[in-house]
Amino acid sequence: MAGNRTDVCITGLGLVSGYGAGVEAFWEGLCSGAPSLRPITRFKADQAACNLAGEVPPTISAKDYVPKHYRKGVKVMARDIELAVVAAAEAVRDASLTTRMHAGDGEASAATTYPSERSGCHIGAGLLPAEVPEIAGAFATARDRASGRDDRLSLRAWGTIDADGAVAAGGGTVGGMNNLQPLWMLKYLPNMLACHVTILHGLEGPSNTLTCSEASGMLCVGESTRVIQRGAADLCFSGGAESKVNLVGTVRSQLLGRLAGHEGDGSLTLRPYATGDTKGTGTVPGEGGGILTLEREDLARARGVRRYARVSGFGAAHTLPVAVPVLEERHPPMSKAVQARRNGLSLAIRAALKDAGLGPEAIDVIVPQALCVPKHDAHELEALREVFGSRLSEIELVTLPPLLGDCAAGSGALQVAAAALCVRHQRVPARVHGGGGEGGMRVGAAASREARVRHVLACTGSLAGQNAAVVVSAAD
Repeated sequence: MAGNRTDVCITGLGLVSGYGAGVEAFWEGLCSGAPSLRPITRFKADQAACNLAGEVPPTISAKDYVPKHYRKGVKVMARDIELAVVAAAEAVRDASLTTRMHAGDGEASAATTYPSERSGCHIGAGLLPAEVPEIAGAFATARDRASGRDDRLSLRAWGTIDADGAVAAGGGTVGGMNNLQPLWMLKYLPNMLACHVTILHGLEGPSNTLTCSEASGMLCVGESTRVIQRGAADLCFSGGAESKVNLVGTVRSQLLGRLAGHEGDGSLTLRPYATGDTKGTGTVPGEGGGILTLEREDLARARGVRRYARVSGFGAAHTLPVAVPVLEERHPPMSKAVQARRNGLSLAIRAALKDAGLGPEAIDVIVPQALCVPKHDAHELEALREVFGSRLSEIELVTLPPLLGDCAAGSGALQVAAAALCVRHQRVPARVHGGGGEGGMRVGAAASREARVRHVLACTGSLAGQNAAVVVSAAD
């Protein structure tokens, strides 16, 4: 690591994905090469462009990961929040930590591994979509009765109330919005992921929520690293979680032109970086996330805990968003000259390498976003070629979406976790791919294999143009 500064290491991996909960299930699933993509069971998806998803097993519930007195709180947890709570509990177990949840609410803070005020939390979140059955009842009370169109939603009837307390458009004494359950908002605010985790584990140090779509989790790892390096905390819970396996999330992905169409027999094998042929390309919804415990390395070493890897470098940058079909219809595509001037992902990667004091030649493995959406993959491929040049064809790649689906705000943390596990086990997990090798890169199907791994780059872009990169290195 460049300069004289505090080293930060990863001591716990709390992971939840289509493979289940726990670091063991995650790593075994990746190394097996068996995709976790299955027919969607959480809602009726027969009309969707793709009815497959990386769905977390329905048996996994936050109720089994919180104290008995807190189980009522699960009722106001959206699926994304539950995933974060499960992942945080798994991270605590994996890092051999004692937090407030395990020490007991009435216990002294000395009973915990770290004091609450020295423990931070940074968790990325996405757009938490309301479950349709839950919101439909309230919508039904906000119909456009005034114009005689009883089958249409009236926005005035949804939220506008006149001075006398009657809905301005008529049809009741309260607006439709007021027919939502009283605690509805607490279930869908993005910051509620970090809120529940900090309450449960007594994390009273620096805390933040980042909502930068796919880059969220990785940006949080970077923020936690900086918080520890500047001495504001000794321990941070860091990562992200999101579920796209719901009706609203899936429809949104379909409208953005991201979803792949499944084959006639219902099967599907995704194709990262198939940028020259759009046939059969696209992603599928996923759900999952990771909470990593980051610690000052000297303190982790003193307590004798296993260290997966060091966070040796971090970089972030912004670029103009990669165009999507629905936006291209409304806004003319930016000129090629503007695009050529800036690729934010390459800037983020270069910043991370500089932060780590490494050159591109030091990277042994790359864990890219590899979303399988041609335009996004092309942007990422451009950045990787800009940084690594012809050597890119020699670097092992770990591509997660063909195994897990698009976990959105949870994907960045899962990428960093995969990078740390490659370093820890000196092994590269299996790859699946619906075609062959693309563009001379090592993205074709391959079995898990041993490899010399000292430094791994994880990087991601996002729908809105945020980019993040993290370098993890072997712990000494």
